[in-house]
Amino acid sequence: MTSRSLRHRAPLLWLVLPLMAGLAAGRMGWLPVPPAQLAGVAAVLAVVAVVAAERAPRWWALPLGAAMVLLGGASYTQNRAHLAEWDPLPAREARLTLRVIRTFAPKEERQASGLAEITGTDSHLADLRGQRVYFSLSLAKGEPVPLRGSEVATTGVLQVLPGQPVAGSFDDYLVSAGMNFQLTRGRVTATVKTASAYERFCARLLVRMDALLGAGLEAQPDHVAVYRAMMLGQKGELSGEERELFMHSGTMHLFAINGLHIGVVALSLHFLLALLRCPRPLACAVVLAVLWLDVDTTGASPSAVRAFMMTAMLEAAWVLRRPVNPLAVLAAAAALNLVLDPLDFFSASFEMSYAVVAAILLFGLPLAERMQARWPAFKDLPEATWAWHHRARAWLRRRAFDALGIGGAATLVSTVSGVEFFGVLATGALVANLVLVPLASFVIMAGFASLVLGLAGVGWAGRLCNEIAGVLLGVIDVLIRQGTRVPGVFWTAHFRAEWVGPAAMAAVIAACLAGYAGGWRKERGWFWPPGAVVALTLVFGVKFG
Repeated sequence: MTSRSLRHRAPLLWLVLPLMAGLAAGRMGWLPVPPAQLAGVAAVLAVVAVVAAERAPRWWALPLGAAMVLLGGASYTQNRAHLAEWDPLPAREARLTLRVIRTFAPKEERQASGLAEITGTDSHLADLRGQRVYFSLSLAKGEPVPLRGSEVATTGVLQVLPGQPVAGSFDDYLVSAGMNFQLTRGRVTATVKTASAYERFCARLLVRMDALLGAGLEAQPDHVAVYRAMMLGQKGELSGEERELFMHSGTMHLFAINGLHIGVVALSLHFLLALLRCPRPLACAVVLAVLWLDVDTTGASPSAVRAFMMTAMLEAAWVLRRPVNPLAVLAAAAALNLVLDPLDFFSASFEMSYAVVAAILLFGLPLAERMQARWPAFKDLPEATWAWHHRARAWLRRRAFDALGIGGAATLVSTVSGVEFFGVLATGALVANLVLVPLASFVIMAGFASLVLGLAGVGWAGRLCNEIAGVLLGVIDVLIRQGTRVPGVFWTAHFRAEWVGPAAMAAVIAACLAGYAGGWRKERGWFWPPGAVVALTLVFGVKFG
């Protein structure tokens, strides 16, 4: 039996994996050399790799890998732009002009926070220009929240972020995103430049979408909060109890604009355009345009942008009628992501997004195929003689094996990432996701239909879709509440040392790569090594309670 999921080639992995190693080495301070020198040595090693490819084919990968490691270290130092002379200085009042990059959902009325780039300062703070900063502003009554792309003059307290923040803390998130400073207790003194017409349009559209998703669910505020979190990524509306429930069940990923959200919206659009007999190139253009508007309107979070890039590459292969190589698509998306924003590598969403997809492609799909081959449906009955119920049962069996394979792969990654980022070992995550992901997909379909119908002026139909989504959200709520009451479904846990989590994740992906390259043969351990890595990590690297 020929496998459809094995033997995919992804040459970019020879560049992406050592580049990631170089970024990690740069953050840990293992490459304390100026970026220009690292880049120069990397260029020399790249030339050596080209020569070795012709004269010593067995050794070309070593200089190429070393070159990419050095290039990753140089990229980290250059993009981090750390000002060491500011580390010992105390907090001070400062006047800064900020170009808003991203805003966060406000936790309190008349508050604004987000990420920005410093574009103007007083003369004695000129070295801060170009630095990225987290800001927290108090707004006057009636003062609007600064929109993305606008520039505002501010006054506040400027403080240096710690060089080695506590893992999992908000400071750690900011440092991982390339921030060196935070401006707190700030206020806007003037608007230097207003947001573009497109940014203002996105802001108005977001307000409109927010209102459309609440229509018909006014009596269910808790469900509306979950609904908006799933459709718009507004996790700030979730109550502490809801966050805890979804975290303990291992389903917090449902509230990010990620691959699930983008994939469901893309499939829904393709179904609609197929009914309209839309030509393939036009359908691709429409899908990508709508998806980008969805991503950009909801804040262009890194997870959403990553999902969009992977979908765009799949759409390009579809419209060009080329065979789809999902592993190559994943490697290309990761490479593009690291070129555009190298520091995104250190975010929790980057690790979970790419690690989960990689585990599914390398481990989950081959495992599902192996199970289907091992336990075929009606093996003693020729397929040509199957009745409709045989075909239906065979289809259900294939989907069940696919779900088990994909769920098992996702569990390998989420077991490590859950302890690393949330301090929870969700032992019931596999079952929870097998049940809740399909329900969540239907909620997203209903939400997408509600937005399309509402924006088209068919409000009553949009309300009906919202009410359907409300019923599904009620079912999800009941299942999660009852499920998290089962003894042993989750455990509070943390790693004994900060390095254990990243090391364990790297080991899991390495085991998946090795197994995939070897065809998951029995003499090489079959599908056990990745699970063994996770088991050993839990036994020796995790402290419970």
